[in-house]
Amino acid sequence: MLDKIKNAILESEHILEKSKIKPIVQFINENCHKSSRIYSAFGEDSAAVYENEKYLLLTTDRIKTSFIEKSPFGAGFSSILVSVDDIYCCGGVPIAGSVIIAYPDEEKGKRIVEGICEGSKKFQVPIIRGHTDSRSNCYELSSTMIGEIEKDHYISARNAKIGDSIILASDFNGKVGKASDLYWDTVTFKSTEDLLNKRGAMNEIAEKRLANASKDVSNGGLFGTIMQLLFYSRLGANICVSDIVLPKALLDLGYTLEKYIKMYLTTSFILTVPSTNCGAIIEIFKKHGMHASNLGIITKDPVLEINDKKKSIKVIKF
Repeated sequence: MLDKIKNAILESEHILEKSKIKPIVQFINENCHKSSRIYSAFGEDSAAVYENEKYLLLTTDRIKTSFIEKSPFGAGFSSILVSVDDIYCCGGVPIAGSVIIAYPDEEKGKRIVEGICEGSKKFQVPIIRGHTDSRSNCYELSSTMIGEIEKDHYISARNAKIGDSIILASDFNGKVGKASDLYWDTVTFKSTEDLLNKRGAMNEIAEKRLANASKDVSNGGLFGTIMQLLFYSRLGANICVSDIVLPKALLDLGYTLEKYIKMYLTTSFILTVPSTNCGAIIEIFKKHGMHASNLGIITKDPVLEINDKKKSIKVIKF
C-alpha cells in the first residue's frame, strides 16, 4: 500500500504544478521591492501587513480556465471560497474581495458573476472592486481577498516546529462535486451559519494560540498541502497513512485512499501543533462540527515519509 500512496503523491498533477512555480516565487521574492510594513509574505496562504495593532491580511487566487469553461457558476463561487479559506486558515476574518473576470461568451460570463455573488452572500464578504473584460478571446477569473487578525493570533503556514503533531480537520458532511470527482463539496448546499461556524474553529484556535502552522487543503490535495507547509518551514514529516480517515459518503462510492489524497477538500485544514495541544484542538473542531485526527509528526530532516504503523518509506526530499 505504501508504494501505491507514494506513486499517487509523486504523480499528482497539482503537486507537479506547485513545484514548477517555486523558481518564479523565489525570483520575485529576491528581486522585488521590500518594505518594513510586511510581516510575512511568500509561502503564506495570506500575507500579513502591519496595520496598527492588527495585521491586514491579503491573498490572491486564480481559477483554472478548464473549470471556468466547464462550470462557470461553480468557478465564480469557488473564486470566493478559495480566498475566504486562505484568510480563515491563518486565523483571520475576511473583510472584502475583488475579482478580475474575462470571457468571450456572454451567457457564461453572466453565470460566472452569479457564482461570485452567491459566494459573496454565503460567506458574507462584499465584493468592492474588480475588472471585467467581456470581449476577451479566453476565460480568466482571479480573486483577491483582504482580512484582518490580531497580531499575536496569526498562524503562519511556515512556522512548523520539530516534534509538532500534524492534525487534519475536515468536514465529513459533503458530496462529490459536479465538475470533478476530485472535488469534495462541503459548502454549496449549506447555510451561511453552518459555513461560518465551521471556519470559526480556526478563529478560536488562533485566539487560544494552540497551533504553530496551518494551511487549508486546496487543489494540491492532502499531501500537496503538507508538502508546501514543509517546504516553507524547511522541515520534514512522517505521516501514518493508516490514520487517514475517509468520509463514509466517499467509501460508499468506492473511493480509495490513493484517490482521496488527491481531492480538493473544501472546509479542511492541516495544522501542526505541540503534542500537548492535540486534545484541545480536536475538541474545538468537534464542537464546530468537524472531524479531526492526528496523522503524524514534524521531523528535522526535510524529507516526507509515510508509514503504515509497520514500516516507513521516504517519498521525497525537499
